[in-house]
Amino acid sequence: MVNKDFKSIIELIQAFPTEQDCIDHLEALRWDGDVVSPFDPESTVYKCKGNKYRCRNTKKYFNVKTNTIFDSSKVALQKWFIAIWLVTCHKKGISSVQLAKDIGVTQKTSWFMLQRIRKCFGGANNDSEELEGEVEVDETYVGGKNKNRHHDKKFKYSQGRSYKDKTPVFGVMKRGGKLIARVVRDVKGNTLKPIIYNYVRRGSIINSDEWFAYRGLSRDYYHNVVEHGKGQYVNDTAHTNSIEGAWSILKRMIIGIYHFTSRKHLQKYVDEFVFRYNSRLMDQGQRFNLLLMNLENRLTYKELIE
Repeated sequence: MVNKDFKSIIELIQAFPTEQDCIDHLEALRWDGDVVSPFDPESTVYKCKGNKYRCRNTKKYFNVKTNTIFDSSKVALQKWFIAIWLVTCHKKGISSVQLAKDIGVTQKTSWFMLQRIRKCFGGANNDSEELEGEVEVDETYVGGKNKNRHHDKKFKYSQGRSYKDKTPVFGVMKRGGKLIARVVRDVKGNTLKPIIYNYVRRGSIINSDEWFAYRGLSRDYYHNVVEHGKGQYVNDTAHTNSIEGAWSILKRMIIGIYHFTSRKHLQKYVDEFVFRYNSRLMDQGQRFNLLLMNLENRLTYKELIE
């Protein structure tokens, strides 16, 4: 069983002074004494020299890093652990430039490490559970302000909900609980409603603004509307203030730390934010270990840049 307890980066470094300490912790988290082959979970596993194991059915060798983000990486596990600690515990994340300085790698290496880590946030967020009770839905738009652009890069008619120059992100949130967020191609009803029906249990209370895409939800939900266009932000218990507060943190993260994100990679950054938001009641050690148990979604450099 995992018995290491650490509440700061100093304690983290003290807990994992060597590569073997990191490996032992990973094995305890992933297997807890019952080694499972990544090639055939039903196969018998043989212990070999060092930290290697052999899958009987496939005849392949593996270790605790096989098929994880650490697989084939030349970066020491201690540096990986520090990177994971920083990106999960800093409220707004950490830039690849700063991480490179903190752990002593190149900026290119730290960017690849961070993107590999972000790829795993989606699995760690566990979106299979339906939301119920009081639920808020809202869309936001990620991208710079038109007035701040150079004159030859400005977009005409880009005010309001226009996404000519921005990328829309849609979210559903259980009030006081879990957030699910997706980068979407547009904010039409045919795009947003399937997400709502997929993640929100029928019969729940849905709070939204007056955007036309939410019309018709009252057939399956108790639908409360606040009319932002008329200056209304609370209507009895109906409001979308919780999810709008979450969007403000997402935008501060992008503006303050990353400055710019492309449409291609935006979902990874959204997943990173959602992971930290949904684990906000955990202590730092619990959040760190939660991600360590969800590292199988490995991203190659070729996949990243193509």
